[in-house]
Amino acid sequence: MRVGFVGLGNVGGKLSGSLLRNGVDLVVHDLNPDLVAAFVERGAAAGEGPSAMMRDCDAVITCLPSPAASDAVMREMLPEVGPGKIWMEMSTTDEAEVKRLGAQVIDRGGAAVDCPVSGGCHRAATGNISIFAGCDRETFERILPLLTKMGRRILHTGPLGSASILKVVTNYLATANLVSLAEALTVSRAAGMDLNVAYEAIRISSGNSFVHETESQVILNGSRDISFTMDLVAKDIGLFQQVADRVGVPLELNPLMIEIFRDGIDRFGPRELSPNIIKRLEEATGLDIRAPGFPAKMVDDEAEAPGAEVIVRRPAAE
Repeated sequence: MRVGFVGLGNVGGKLSGSLLRNGVDLVVHDLNPDLVAAFVERGAAAGEGPSAMMRDCDAVITCLPSPAASDAVMREMLPEVGPGKIWMEMSTTDEAEVKRLGAQVIDRGGAAVDCPVSGGCHRAATGNISIFAGCDRETFERILPLLTKMGRRILHTGPLGSASILKVVTNYLATANLVSLAEALTVSRAAGMDLNVAYEAIRISSGNSFVHETESQVILNGSRDISFTMDLVAKDIGLFQQVADRVGVPLELNPLMIEIFRDGIDRFGPRELSPNIIKRLEEATGLDIRAPGFPAKMVDDEAEAPGAEVIVRRPAAE
């Protein structure tokens, strides 16, 4: 299978790197020519653009910063879509939008998949990230070998659009974790706790989470560098709110988080690193929420391992 990859940013560059590292015949495209040149030096081919990539490749993956960007790329690719072609959307996007674009692909005889990732840039770099995949089962079987070259745990979530819903659900939960950890660490410091001890107390307790074991470390280091920015958080929790509004669920926590990140963006700028949402509390209290011994960036210390499908637990047949 010849694979095109459009979007070589923080996440896309790492996912496409895993494909290249694992021997996939890869064609890449990005608006930044330096990113493309770096991949060409490593053995990838430079794509002439989305249209040519869809024409020349069996599957084209998009990993882009917004639904609008995906729409623009799809408008270029669509004339080249036909039977046997696969579009794989790995961006965090809107369920309704991926269904709309996917329907156009399917109408032309192609296959469409929304397959966002979860687990952080450090796991995307090693091929140990988790991947959700929304599509029919036949398409999932076709792309599973490709997904296992980019991720460790692959979950077939159901029809097209289901993966995008679950992605924004999990990003909502990660954001709630981040905001609550910012408060927990600030209160711990204000109460005179040793933050190194506080970190371990949370880690070994019922308060632990994936976000604590990753983002709390770069908060305490002071780098706050998780390769994710406030505007992207705002986009993700905004998408979660849209899903809730469509299905009529009256949320209480998410609207508050939207306001918190709107304020963070107003104060620090949209491209501020997302863990620096804690700066709102640092400024309000005059406290410095840092501690020695924590890394400036997270590195995945697990060796790369072959990916596999996650089997959903079901009740035993009667």
